[in-house]
Amino acid sequence: MTPVQVNDYDSIAEGYTAENETSLLNAYYERPAMLDLAGDVTGRRILDAGCGSGALFAELRDRGAIVTGIDASAGMLELARKRLGADADLRVGDLADPLPFPDNTFDDVIASLVLHYLEDWGPTLAELRRVLTPGGRLIVSVEHPFAIHLMQRAAGDEPNYFQTRERTEEWIMGGQTAQMRFWDRPLHAMTEAFTEAGFHMTMISEPPPVPAARDLFPELTGTRFLGFLFFVLQAGSDS
Repeated sequence: MTPVQVNDYDSIAEGYTAENETSLLNAYYERPAMLDLAGDVTGRRILDAGCGSGALFAELRDRGAIVTGIDASAGMLELARKRLGADADLRVGDLADPLPFPDNTFDDVIASLVLHYLEDWGPTLAELRRVLTPGGRLIVSVEHPFAIHLMQRAAGDEPNYFQTRERTEEWIMGGQTAQMRFWDRPLHAMTEAFTEAGFHMTMISEPPPVPAARDLFPELTGTRFLGFLFFVLQAGSDS
């Protein structure tokens, strides 16, 4: 029997990209929040770690950044190439492996909704720290750990919030099905991993969606909801 491939973004690349363009969570919540946290990026060298089909890459480049993208999915990068053009610096690479860049290459690393696919953050954060200049920023979004905990409890599960634990979901996008594997971990495990890798935390954010979302998604209530958790971290000096 052929084993089921997990996190196979190649199989759902087109469907995921179409969803990402207009969905509440991506287009009106996570991506605007990441851009807001990044601020003025004019002239900054940015690694888009887990760039997917290039939506965030394009926004950063339009704002004057010098962007490099890396992603494990060749299918997603093919779509990114169509969006960004032949001259875009795009690399196939798994963030669990050593990065193909020299030390101190980037002023910022953007890790958008990617770390929660990794069981062990230590090696990846060490590599992201290595390729950042001293004082450079790591801007991260992940699934909100307490939101996941609440959803699992509502579904009848009794997960231990304080443990790092595996979770799988079946995604159907563009008529294609993929098994997705995530590693849920509590907030303290995230902050400890950042600190151990040599990062100083400058912000934790739980932002609202952009105002336009209220008109487009009338089912929204209140001004905020728990969806993703955002961090801005600064690489410490080695000296």
